Amino acid sequence: MTVNLTAAAGFMATHARLLDRRRFHLLTASPADAGADAGAAREGVLAALDAYRNPDGGYGWGLEPDLRSPESQPGAALHAFEVFEEIAPATAPQAAALCDWLESVTLPDGGLPFALPLTVADGTAPWWRGADPGVSALQITAVSAAAAHRVAAADPAVAAHPWLRRATRYCLDAVEALDGAPHAYALSFALHFLDAVHETEPRAAGLMRRMGAYLPRNGELRVEGGTEDERLRPLDVAPAPGRPVRDLLDPEAVRADLARLAALQADDGGWTVDYAVISPAGALEWRGAATVRALRVLRANGAL
Repeated sequence: MTVNLTAAAGFMATHARLLDRRRFHLLTASPADAGADAGAAREGVLAALDAYRNPDGGYGWGLEPDLRSPESQPGAALHAFEVFEEIAPATAPQAAALCDWLESVTLPDGGLPFALPLTVADGTAPWWRGADPGVSALQITAVSAAAAHRVAAADPAVAAHPWLRRATRYCLDAVEALDGAPHAYALSFALHFLDAVHETEPRAAGLMRRMGAYLPRNGELRVEGGTEDERLRPLDVAPAPGRPVRDLLDPEAVRADLARLAALQADDGGWTVDYAVISPAGALEWRGAATVRALRVLRANGAL
């Protein structure tokens, strides 16, 4: 597996939004630079993230590239939590404030709506525009709670937050109530969540086994309603080695997917996605985010 980091840096400088350029810098700084400049690099990432932050503590303004509306949205919480995870072991008060905001929009059953009403619909994907704000969605609640649990490993304020406790109960109950295979993203995100709470929630192991029955050993899930070739791959479902969810997959499928991911680096140095193109800005922003994600996954698996 060969990855050209110089070309990736050139792609990020040429095409990526500032947030992802800062994340790329934090990820790829040399050990010497990281030691001398780690605090400044983390502050730079947080400053870039703050541009998407609203006074209520939530995030909008296109932090989720296919949701361009400025108001705070549950769909942006995952991307904010990703940044808080990346700056660990440092913490930021914005993480607990995001939990406060999530608590304020949580529905009575403990789940999050897929999306709240939009103030600007332009440039936004139809699945966000058509969401019912009065119905809890396992997909968005599970992926947000999973990311929050990973942040909580280094942030006691997030770990102790009542929103995370409520969301955790909702996700466990909602997964337990499933009587068939959910949509590919909902299944993947439910597995992310169960993996994140595997050591702390007694129900998680059994529920992971149940959900694992819907996951082929090769880890490929076709995305119903997506583009013709859109599918989730083993590293989408289980990106980190040594985690329980990885045991659901054939090790050879994971190795093959690592090679596939490395080979997807384009001639311009960046990675791309197979999602539907909703807006020109969103399509380019996804490429910057996808490039950071690809490099993070490859590094976590010892392939970079």
